[in-house]
Amino acid sequence: MPLITDIAQCPLPGPALRTVSLVPSITATLHALGLDAQVVGITKFCVHPAGWLSQKQVVGGTKNLHHDRIARLKPDLIIANREENVAEQVLALAEAYPVWLTDVATLGQSNQMIRQLGKLTGTTRRADLLAGQIEAGFASLAAMAAPLHHSSNLPAVLYFIWRKPWMVAGCDTFIHDIITRTGFTNMMEHLNRYPQLSAEQLAGLKPAQVWLSSEPYPFGQQHIAELRELLPLAQFRLVNGEYFSWYGSRMLSAVPYLASLLTHSPGSTG
Repeated sequence: MPLITDIAQCPLPGPALRTVSLVPSITATLHALGLDAQVVGITKFCVHPAGWLSQKQVVGGTKNLHHDRIARLKPDLIIANREENVAEQVLALAEAYPVWLTDVATLGQSNQMIRQLGKLTGTTRRADLLAGQIEAGFASLAAMAAPLHHSSNLPAVLYFIWRKPWMVAGCDTFIHDIITRTGFTNMMEHLNRYPQLSAEQLAGLKPAQVWLSSEPYPFGQQHIAELRELLPLAQFRLVNGEYFSWYGSRMLSAVPYLASLLTHSPGSTG
């Protein structure tokens, strides 16, 4: 059967009752919608909510799925993501099961995904409430960030996701959208996806701030010392990557965290 990209064309006769989630951030959102009994399979990276890894069938990693485990679960819906999962594996699953392929690169698309998830699982009211709460939270964050946006010199951020090679977040990513909504500018907004930068290229940059994400690479204090040799004028921060890349329900708790980054930014009014 074809991949589901438009839920208006979803072949399900009613709400999904046996769901397998291949996307950690969507697994967390399913929990937020109260779907504990309906979720039967998750990946080993679905660490939220706490406890589900021991309670649910783990079907592999996001890019290394065990199709035999999925088959034993007899799912009536599998949820995948264009960026996080391997296309060939998703297409193979779609030959046997309804697979909803999500594609989320902005906060707006994240909130739309939440509402679509509500329609697929029979939790429309709860999904609409969750998406509305996230929208309200980011509206308040935008009000806090407004003085920065009205200035002529937005703080430039270089956001690292990987080491060896050094990789940063480009413009067409969810991370980029969250950075800009927080009142900063992404120094790599002229490059797509996750560009690799050499030590020589890094030494030629002058970011106001360098943010080292907790995931997918677990940056620590030792990496700040390593990068400070290349970027001696930057302010360094270790940041919680979940609040920049876990679209869906995680964005609700992201708002106060992002507000704290804004409040403690040099030149902020907070």
